[in-house]
Amino acid sequence: MTIHPLLAKRPRAAALFGAACVAAMLLLIAPSPPPPDHASARRFRPNITSFDIPTNLTFCGEPVPMDIPEIRKRFEREFYLNLQWDGQVMLYLKRSGEYFPMFQTMLAEAGAPDDLKYLSVAESALQMPQSSKEAVGLWQFIPETGRRYGLQIDDYVDERRHPEKSTASAIRYLKDCYARFNSWTLAAAAYNMGEGATTDDLEFQRRGSYYDLYVNEETSRYLFRILAIKEIMSNPEKYGFFLDSTDYYTPPRTTEVAVAADIPNLAAWAIQQGSSYKDVKLLNPWIKKRALLKPAAGQPYVIQLPLPATEQ
Repeated sequence: MTIHPLLAKRPRAAALFGAACVAAMLLLIAPSPPPPDHASARRFRPNITSFDIPTNLTFCGEPVPMDIPEIRKRFEREFYLNLQWDGQVMLYLKRSGEYFPMFQTMLAEAGAPDDLKYLSVAESALQMPQSSKEAVGLWQFIPETGRRYGLQIDDYVDERRHPEKSTASAIRYLKDCYARFNSWTLAAAAYNMGEGATTDDLEFQRRGSYYDLYVNEETSRYLFRILAIKEIMSNPEKYGFFLDSTDYYTPPRTTEVAVAADIPNLAAWAIQQGSSYKDVKLLNPWIKKRALLKPAAGQPYVIQLPLPATEQ
């Protein structure tokens, strides 16, 4: 290495210069650092302003016209709001481990698009809430529609809270809406505001697409909320959500007991089964009270109980 004449007169400066050159050479030949693990990534989630708005979106295979500024604005609103709710999105993702396998199986068996599972996320956050409009469960059926699609709803039983039965009813309802409107996007809109209101808007405005309609505030946001949820949940790491497989909730392992008689005391019955009232209520949220009346002939209750520890 040739030392500059000025450095030759200053030994300390020359030493520092030489050390800097060596350090620079080591940086050039050093291997790239390994990618951050999930724990590190969780500590350094990017700001939401760093995420690009996706330009190619579909719902159930139907394209979203993102080239229309008004459509893009409506999507951006739901996209950024969902990204802002870190904790809520994390819970969406975790709860999906418990419910999405069942949704996906039932949708596939019914010949319905897989994207419909995101309606349940938008409707209920994959919980069993009751809205101010008396909509209940994973799919937020109101009583009239729930009964129309075969769900038992009375003082003792509310099958809107039955995961499998309410999902089967939601799929039938959405397929009926698709048969009526020939569009899954319009079927989703009708799920939110009703078939009659959807038909009325289409006929009055003389339009055939959801994206060409002027609709109420809730329904104008509804589909875009579903699209934002789908985009983020389909690409969690892209948007800074890093989960290991063990982070997802899983369906409880259960055994079934068919009951054709009344159950006057659910706690006593649970103990007889080697279980507890708490377990019965958590695994069967469709049971409303502390007792069950005798079911209709030929339609026994099917009650879930925890799988014995020896069988898990």
